[in-house]
Amino acid sequence: MSPRRTFHRFAAALALAALAGTASAQPALDGPLRIVVGYAPGGATDRVARIVADRLTAKLGVPVVVDNKAGAGGRLAAQQVKNTPAGQNVIMVANPAVMVVAPLVFKDNGYDPERDFQPLSNVNNYEFGLVVGSAVPVKQLSHLLAWMKANPEKANVGVPATGSLPHFFALMLGQKAQVKTEVVGYRGSSTVMTDLIGGQIPIAVDTFDVLLPQHESGKVRILAVSSAKRSAFAPDVPTFKEAGLDITAVGWNAFFAPASMPRDKADRLAREIHDVMQEPDTQRKFTDARMQPVVSTRAETEAMLKAFRAQWAPVVKTSGYQP
Repeated sequence: MSPRRTFHRFAAALALAALAGTASAQPALDGPLRIVVGYAPGGATDRVARIVADRLTAKLGVPVVVDNKAGAGGRLAAQQVKNTPAGQNVIMVANPAVMVVAPLVFKDNGYDPERDFQPLSNVNNYEFGLVVGSAVPVKQLSHLLAWMKANPEKANVGVPATGSLPHFFALMLGQKAQVKTEVVGYRGSSTVMTDLIGGQIPIAVDTFDVLLPQHESGKVRILAVSSAKRSAFAPDVPTFKEAGLDITAVGWNAFFAPASMPRDKADRLAREIHDVMQEPDTQRKFTDARMQPVVSTRAETEAMLKAFRAQWAPVVKTSGYQP
């Protein structure tokens, strides 16, 4: 055998060894992966978990199961996942209500989001919309704010739940606009929309995906969206900044691992989720569900959470809200 051929075989063997070493360096999942969702099936957080789970099953080579543990506004699931033993493959999808708001307003929350969890990857963002019913004769945000100042006894703002992020966004909005807002908490988005359309309440704040179908049908009018740019799903609706009020805010759904999970395994899951979110088919499934997909590394997710807490903690504390 010639020296050149021997060299090429040696180089190829080294390359294969390197690949094998890389593969063996990947921490194996020695069993199914369970993704816990703190809400009943069918909601946005549940849809996020199921879209990602479908792709993770193929990538990880193990079954990936979505486990709905509804109760206490998502806190029950967080309390259970916090106590996961290190050897179990369990992660959680959670939103700001669970990982930011609850620890600020519940005296005995049962978990510390920064101490008990490891952020893995943010996978979608959502905006808030300010909407009026047909009983309010305005079509611009500036006109609404003027109407609210002139009619403070009528300027009630409905939100899907007391203590929810839309609740605190409504308070933030009132502070920024120097308008007193009387926030009325409902038991879910559907009841808010029923009363808004029926004229029992003049104004509401909710997530944009909830408001959009009613806006498109002409039953309500969205006056502004809280994102930095106009929503691709409704380019006719201005941002708050465009409408004259310099305010932006978004919510999110992100994956978290319990602090007990070994770092190398958590790193692998973060990378796999990141890669799933880069896939065109995954992004299409999100947009088909009118959800905004996000591709985020672990470091980017950690930075987002830090900035988010800095923005919202003062709003929640200043409100004086107690469950």
